[in-house]
Amino acid sequence: MYNYRTLIRNINYLSMKKIEAIIRKTKFEEVKEALLASDIDWFEYHDVHGIGQSRQERIYRGVQYSTDVIERVALSIVCRDQFVEPTVKVIIDTAHTSEVGDGRIFVSDVIDTWSIRTGEHGDTVIRDKK
Repeated sequence: MYNYRTLIRNINYLSMKKIEAIIRKTKFEEVKEALLASDIDWFEYHDVHGIGQSRQERIYRGVQYSTDVIERVALSIVCRDQFVEPTVKVIIDTAHTSEVGDGRIFVSDVIDTWSIRTGEHGDTVIRDKK
């Protein structure tokens, strides 16, 4: 059984962060290639929909549609602390267009991670290649 009291006492032995980025769909391929080129060898992504502050009705080819639903791609990356800044820099440099709606990046602490296959836990499970 996992002892959470021991984990809380020894929280400093783990130094992992989760980076969540919401980017334009049109920038996904560029960001993906840049992350892979910078030795981020695994990340999760999925399509997301958000609602923005600018809500207008528009007509395109005779079809009326609303601009309040915004399609984006959400990326999720777990890495060691020392790789947070370089990873965030890659995302910002690649996804940046100077337009409203470029996206957001959130960084949060990861308390622990477990390998389902081996049962290992801690930051050695993510084994960054750098």
